[in-house]
Amino acid sequence: MKKKVIILILFITAVCSAFFLYSSKKNGSENELTMYGNVDIRDVTLGFRVSGRLEKLMFEEGDRVKEGDLLAVLDKKPYEDQLAVAEARLESAESVFSKMLSGLRPQEIEEARAQVHEREATLINLERTYKRQDELFKLNAVSAQAHDEALAARDEARARLKMARKSLELALAGYRDEDIRAAGAEYKAAAASVESAKTSLADTEIISPSDGVILTRVREKGSIIASGAAVYTIALDSPVWIRTYAAEPDLGRIYPGQKAEMYTDTNPGKPYVGQVGFISPQAEFTPKNVETTALRTDLVYRLRIIVDNPDKFLRQGMPVTVKLSE
Repeated sequence: MKKKVIILILFITAVCSAFFLYSSKKNGSENELTMYGNVDIRDVTLGFRVSGRLEKLMFEEGDRVKEGDLLAVLDKKPYEDQLAVAEARLESAESVFSKMLSGLRPQEIEEARAQVHEREATLINLERTYKRQDELFKLNAVSAQAHDEALAARDEARARLKMARKSLELALAGYRDEDIRAAGAEYKAAAASVESAKTSLADTEIISPSDGVILTRVREKGSIIASGAAVYTIALDSPVWIRTYAAEPDLGRIYPGQKAEMYTDTNPGKPYVGQVGFISPQAEFTPKNVETTALRTDLVYRLRIIVDNPDKFLRQGMPVTVKLSE
């Protein structure tokens, strides 16, 4: 009997101890959530927006670059020639448009008026000549050919005078509105061509969009490349985040802006500080790079933890332990 009592006491003690440990672990997990992920660093592939022959490459793989650094240059000569042609066309179009706006010069109007006077005088003289020829023809004193030539000369003078008077009217009226609008449109098109040529010339240079490290140098000097072809790939210094995954039961304990500490195997005693920046609204199966046999069919939600103080020790794909505090 005494032995049975001792066994019962030991059993009750073991159950109480197990319950106490379970309660402690449960309370601890409620205050801190631990997950595992990998460093994710954004990179950018750079190329030219125009085609041409690669003339200069300023950096090698592994070199650090700053925002605004000149990375590569194409042969500029073809694009400089295009700009010169566009500027010449703009100058011509500007001259025509200015002429249309200001109208004819006073000297041109006076010249048109003088031409009218001249042809009026010529017509008067030819009309007198024809009148004399007509009288002599009636008396059979001149030939029919001479009479007809005088008539034709008079009629031609009348037509020339009519044309001169029309030219004077146009000179006094100025250019038509349609012609002015057409000249203005040509001027705008020429100005746009100049801007386009300037843009193409500027696109013969690749400028670093941000601080980072050259990952790959795809092309070499002298290469003929098409627009958009990759020349450099840069790993950006910022932003740096941790990609991790949370199970559906833990989503209620995670929210955007939640503080996080991240630990690496390289320096486990110096955690990185960050915050939850993104929680995927869609579930997905556990990714292959973190799945185990037991987790293959589990649905998880992707998280992005933004690192506030990244440094050179955080490398792409590095495993990281993430602890979220509530």
